[in-house]
Order: sequence, then C-alpha cells, then structure tokens
Amino acid sequence: MGEIESLLRFDVAPDGGTAGVRVLAGHRSPRRVSRFLTGKFCEHLWHNIDRGMEAQVLQNPTFAAWPFSAGGGGAPDGGIRLECDEDRIPATIRDRAERFGWPAPEQLVDSRRGGLAHWWVAEGGDSSLRFSPDVAPNGDRAQRVEAGTPGGGVAQWTYLPLHRVRRYEWRIVVRSPDLAKLRLALAGPEEEPVAAAELAGLSRKWQTFTGSLVVDESAPADAIFKLALTAPAAGQFVVARVLLYPADHVGGADPDVIRLLRESHLPMLRWPGGNFVSTYHWRDGVGPVDERPTRPNLAWGHPEPNFFGTDEFVAFCRAVGCEPLICVNVGSATPAEAAAWVEYCNGPPDTPGGARRAANGHPEPYGIRLWEIGNEIYGRWQMGWTTPAGYADRFREYAEAMKAADAGIEAWACGVWDSPQWNERLVRDNAAAVTTITDHPLLGGRVTAEMDPLAVYRDFMALPELWREKYDATRQMMLDIGVAAPRLAITELQLFAHLARDEGTTGPLTHETLVSPPTLAEALYDTLWFHMAARMAPFIEVITHSATVNHGGGLRKEQERVYANPCHHAHSLFAAFAGATPVAVELRCAEAAAPGVLTHAPAGTKTPVLEAFAAVTPEGVLLVSLVHCGADGPVSVELTVDGAAPAGPAELWELTSGKPWDRNTVDRPDAVAPVRREIACEAGRLNLTLGPWTLAQLRVPVRPA
Repeated sequence: MGEIESLLRFDVAPDGGTAGVRVLAGHRSPRRVSRFLTGKFCEHLWHNIDRGMEAQVLQNPTFAAWPFSAGGGGAPDGGIRLECDEDRIPATIRDRAERFGWPAPEQLVDSRRGGLAHWWVAEGGDSSLRFSPDVAPNGDRAQRVEAGTPGGGVAQWTYLPLHRVRRYEWRIVVRSPDLAKLRLALAGPEEEPVAAAELAGLSRKWQTFTGSLVVDESAPADAIFKLALTAPAAGQFVVARVLLYPADHVGGADPDVIRLLRESHLPMLRWPGGNFVSTYHWRDGVGPVDERPTRPNLAWGHPEPNFFGTDEFVAFCRAVGCEPLICVNVGSATPAEAAAWVEYCNGPPDTPGGARRAANGHPEPYGIRLWEIGNEIYGRWQMGWTTPAGYADRFREYAEAMKAADAGIEAWACGVWDSPQWNERLVRDNAAAVTTITDHPLLGGRVTAEMDPLAVYRDFMALPELWREKYDATRQMMLDIGVAAPRLAITELQLFAHLARDEGTTGPLTHETLVSPPTLAEALYDTLWFHMAARMAPFIEVITHSATVNHGGGLRKEQERVYANPCHHAHSLFAAFAGATPVAVELRCAEAAAPGVLTHAPAGTKTPVLEAFAAVTPEGVLLVSLVHCGADGPVSVELTVDGAAPAGPAELWELTSGKPWDRNTVDRPDAVAPVRREIACEAGRLNLTLGPWTLAQLRVPVRPA
C-alpha cells in the first residue's frame, strides 16, 4: 500500500503541545475521494425505521401479538429466544413504558392480561368492557372490543410533532356486527379533548375509514396525548389497524429525517438489515400496505408491520438523493427468492417481477446496482448462520441466481474482520465471482465500571490505524488468490462498547461517561475511519455507518422531535471531500499509547495525537480534516501549504465539547454542534489551537503556486 505512505508521512514530535501539518498540494493522488464514505445503514430494529424514519406515531398499530425477547443468548439456529414466562414479561413492559414516558405503565400490564395487544389500553366503559384476539382481513391478529356501556374502547398514549404540524391523518380498518358508528378522539395530558372525528357507516364487512384531526393551537407542543377509539353505544367492534400520520409526511416518512439526511448529502443507504434481514422475506413488504402481513421480528423481539418495504425504501432514497444498497436474506430464504427480488427491482415490465412492480404503481425499473449477499451470517446470533465452507457455497448459489436476473448488478460477499479463514475460503472458492467483501468492525466489547472513561476513549482512537493493517492483509490475500481489483465495503460501523455492571459494583465508568454512538467520540472515531479509507482507495470506497435514526449514531427521535448526534455533523462535514483529490500531508506531532482496556486495542499501541487528511476539490478549495484524538490538553498547530497559494481567508469548522462523552439531547439538541469562523491564512501559513477531542475542518480557496 505504497500510496498510503505517499499521502501521509508522520514524524514524532517531542513536545506534545505543538504540532506541524505541511500540506503538499502539488503531490496529488491519481484517485478521488469516494462519495460513498459517509453512507448510512437502516434496519427494522425498534425505532430505527418504525417511528424513526417513518412518520407514523403509534406503536403496534396492527394489534399484533408481541414477541418478547427472553435475552441471554440466541436460539440454536440463530435469532432470539422468545420469552414464554408470563411472570417475567410485566417487568419488561413497565421498563419500556417508563422510558417512553407513559403516564401509567401498569395500565399496559393490566390491559395485556385482559386480552389487549401490547401498547394499547382499555378506555372508558365499566367492568363489562372486554377484549379478545380476533382475525384481520389478511389473517393477522385483530382486536375485538366488547363495550357493555357507551364510551368503551381502546386507547394509546403518544407524542405528536406539534412543533411542526397540527393536522394529523388517520386510517382505521374496522368492522362491527351491531354498531353503526365509532368515535376517534385525541385528548391532552389531563385527558381534556383536543380533537375528534366520527366513523360512520360501519357494517359487518371490513372497511377502511380515513380522515384527519386538527389539534388546536392552544395544545402544548411538548405534551403527551391519548388517542382513543370508542363505541358511542353498547356493542362490539373488531379493529385490524389504527394509524396516525402527521399531514406533512413524505410518502409515509418523517420530513425532518428526510431534510437532515438530504442536507448532510447522504450518498448511500443500506437496508433492510442487519440481523433482521436473515428473517426477512421481501414479498411481505410489497403491494397495498393494508394487505401486508405483520410478522414477528425474530431478530429483535417486536412485531414487523411491513409498512416500509422495497418501494418505500426506494422512494425514501430518492427523496434524500442517495443510492440504495440492498442486503438479501441468506439465512431463511433461497437463491430463487433473492433472484426474484432483483427482478422485482430491476426487471422490465414484461418480466414477472417487473410486472408485479408495475402493478404496484412503479412501471419503470429501479435499477438497483448494489446487492449485499447476507448479513453477519458467520455469527450464531444470525438466523440460519453457517460455516466458512457453508457461506462460500451459499454465496456462489445466490450470486449466480441473482446475476441471472440482472447481469449488471454488483454482488458483495459477506466477510468478517476476525476470521481470515472465513475470508480466504470465501475468496478461494469464488475467485472469479468475488470482487467486494463486506466487513462490520463493531469494535469495543465488554467494559466494566472500574475502567477509566478516558482510557476507553483513547483505545477507540487507536483502532482505525490497527484495522488499516488488517485490511491491507485482506487486500493482499485477495490479490494473491487472483482477484484482480479487490474491494472491501464497511457496511456497519460504530463504537460498540457495552458496560457490564455487576450488582453493587461502582466506578468512574457509567453509561453517562462511556463513549458511545450518541457522543462526541463517535464523530471523531468515524472521521478517523474516513481518513483511513480515503488513503486506502480504491480498496475501500464504501462505508455505511450504523445507523439513520435511534440505533447507534446519526439522528435521534424522541417525543417526535428529531435532532442530530455529533457524528451526523461529522459526516456532513466530511461529505465535502466527495470527489476531491487527496494530496500529501507531512504530520509532526506527539504520540499517545493505547491504555489497552479494550480487547481490540493492545496496551502500548502508539498512534499520533493528531490526525490529518487533505484534498483539493474540483472547484479549487483545499480541504484539511484534523482530529485531535488525544486526551492530555490542547495542541498548537502550525499548518503550511506548499504547491498552492491561498486565494482568500480560510473557513474553519470546529466540533468539540468539554468531554468526549458529551452528547446532544432532546432538550439541548445543539449542545455539540459545529461552529464556523474565519481564520487568516497568510503566505500559505496559518495557526490554530485545538483542544482535546476536537474535530476541525479547514476550507481554503487556493490557486496553483
């Protein structure tokens, strides 16, 4: 990897408080920075997509039976073990309800015991109000409600994005043997009515009712509200689904999420998993939404209503302006099913798959180019896990079937960082077919309360350079076996340390002081990976970071408010490098030794306290990305530019805070956000001081010297 050394030369400086960065603007790489380094990954995992990327605000809107996870390890064939002990489930319900801000968690426990679907509670009526499971039009579970007196029904507490919109669209699928009307009402936190609507003309046959509720301007924007569906007279009704969308949704998606991802210039989005994909059958997620089945999510322990399927994913990508990457199920599906998915996406309308897509309202092929064959199928947590030889066989079968459906696709193979044997067997058995292998460096592992929080932080800052060496070896292995142009795509990335706290154990490391995906440290960590990948081009051209909303880094959505984690800002900043030409950097600064508290960071591993990467855009702007990843105080940086002359003042963006574990919250969404200022650049020289755990990006207009 001689080009890496040509782009970065590092010398150790004895003084830890000073650093020199010399940018050789005339020493340019023959390659450009890939636009796909700041991609994202989304998965049907809790509120990443459902009530995350999606705008629909209710939980369990299809009244499904809730598959609670038992925890403590997976089933023999992979996936979760379901909790069957009814004495254990109430504690889980109470915990989740409290986290979501429910006014009375015990209501959920009692209502579920009384026959109601989880997340729904009894509303009004008296002791004659009864519930039982029933059957929806598509064969799913529905909810039967028997009201012995007027006013009985079902309800759910929810937050609304009232900061953005006051009109809400509802859709309800329902039938009744003896009621002509139902009432839908929205009440405030003191159960005062704020909006209501009537469903008229019910019959014994299933019908879909739609309408809107307008919340009065006097209703507080940050309150929790109760939506109730009730019978105005004694009788019974059976409800299959209740959905509530803010009127400004974008094809079912949250407009704030769309806006923030678009503003960040998101280049690529990976879907639908993640562990989820090994139980996902794509046909469940196409066709009319109200006819799609709700399935148990056996990867994560909640229902999957299949509102967000292939067509919605493609529409989301188009709204954001990014390229789709689809990961296919190789755990519980077949090569023929994967090939049919390719045909559904890319086949012309005269093919069976293309005809099905056209019938669903999309006559033009989607032209999805990138397909990943399986997710972490080497792990026993994965449904349908397998061995190195097993995956080498599966990859061949899937790649052949999928390319028969569309010869123009790229079929990426599932690799793994900690098993050279897996990667080598995969490549050796499929040298002609494997061009790109994927990796998920989810590093960190178990940490304990006794550890120094800054030691954990420092270890993480050392990992990208350690992984460069592993990836260099992977590249060489692929070349040696006969892959002419080997590639590696990092399709999941985030800080991945887990605090194990035994009962009664205390120490300095807590969930509040642990560097994790929502913290500033993730922003620095990701940027170090971007630097490393850009230097390894073209071997690494893709990173899809975990994840879009609520799972890992990226965006957070709480109480229907969307805000950015620090790493979202870091990705937005580095997106400016897309298409720029890397130039050489000579770096002189102190080194820091990894404390070695993380399994993946050997004690004593030395890395620079300052990291630097530079490139020139086609418009003639010199970009310099700097990461102060040390923990021992500020560094005074003298930056000089050779081979180009500054054509104006430099623009400096800084992302920093008091501690590397600082984060944004729903109450302080901009606590850790980039700050912009101008800085003088005279005779190709500028000076700045960077505090510890600081990301800085310089933008200097230049002309050839």
